[in-house]
Amino acid sequence: MDRNNKMAIIGQKDNILPFKAVGVETFPVTHYFEAVETLKKVARSYSIILITEDFAKKIEDVIDRYRTKPYPIILPIPSAQGSTGYGMKNISSNVERAIGVNILDIK
Repeated sequence: MDRNNKMAIIGQKDNILPFKAVGVETFPVTHYFEAVETLKKVARSYSIILITEDFAKKIEDVIDRYRTKPYPIILPIPSAQGSTGYGMKNISSNVERAIGVNILDIK
């Protein structure tokens, strides 16, 4: 399993297509069950996997299985319709677990 710092993105085609221009491997899906199967396949050979928030929220239980492993790193990102706050909530909770402080509460 040679990851070589490869990066992939999973989401609706219109939302992920621009990432192809910067060398990110795109995996378009239309339903959450496709996202699950694609994530399982992609997780074997990619170091970083971006997934649009709309799908990440629906398959959170599957993503959680990968959180205890060093790779792949799975990051929810906003879709073209905008952020739902799901990705930031996850990043904030991961940082809080790591350093013991909620970064959103710091003033």
